[in-house]
Amino acid sequence: MDVSLSQPCTPSRHARYPTVDVLRGWAILGVVLFHLAWDLAFLGLIPSQWAVEPAWIAFGRTVAATFMALVGVSLALAARGGLDPAAFGARLVKIAAAALAITVATRLAMPGAWVYFGILHAIVVASLIGAAFLRAPSVVTFLLGGATIAFGLAWTDPAFDARTVAWIGFAAGPAPSVDFAPVFPWVGFTLIGLAATRAALHRGWLDRLPRPEGRLARGLSRIGRRTLAIYLLHQPVLLAILYPVAWVAG
Repeated sequence: MDVSLSQPCTPSRHARYPTVDVLRGWAILGVVLFHLAWDLAFLGLIPSQWAVEPAWIAFGRTVAATFMALVGVSLALAARGGLDPAAFGARLVKIAAAALAITVATRLAMPGAWVYFGILHAIVVASLIGAAFLRAPSVVTFLLGGATIAFGLAWTDPAFDARTVAWIGFAAGPAPSVDFAPVFPWVGFTLIGLAATRAALHRGWLDRLPRPEGRLARGLSRIGRRTLAIYLLHQPVLLAILYPVAWVAG
């Protein structure tokens, strides 16, 4: 089975849309690039301020929003003809296990900024919420997604700062974490992706998409089908390469 970060499940009986895989490929490359800059800054190989430039932070958030929207896209595609509960559940278990592994690893390695609710945790919750809206009118799902984003960006309260509740998304000063993607606003992007894809499927728009051609598109498509594995492995690989470089550079 293909392993894709933003894909809750895609039973084999459903045709794939190569454009979606290409988008996933671009998104995971964006994640790798964003984390590469963070690692270089962390190890002193580039000025630390480069990794926290507003434009660079905006790039990282755009990549995260893309991933969360693709969760909704994939959920809508997987649900054509009915969602397979077994495949959906198995996929969520894999992502939840990966999220737990990241929590444990970062708690040991970075006790001051460990991941208590990162992008993988958000994907699990977004998938469950999205599944509950598979039969809802697309316009309702779309509006709810927009409201989730707006509310998550507009309202905060210090009462939500503790880790036990910060994951909801209303924290004024959440506990530090190297990866934080709370329900509000991030699940809103999944709902919008779900609504837009269901509407596009209903109107036949996706079937009219041009098929990506060329070596680059084929490479991105292959990458896009293995985003979960890439997400889990890219940081250990990057650090294994960069730590010796930093040591040699002094």
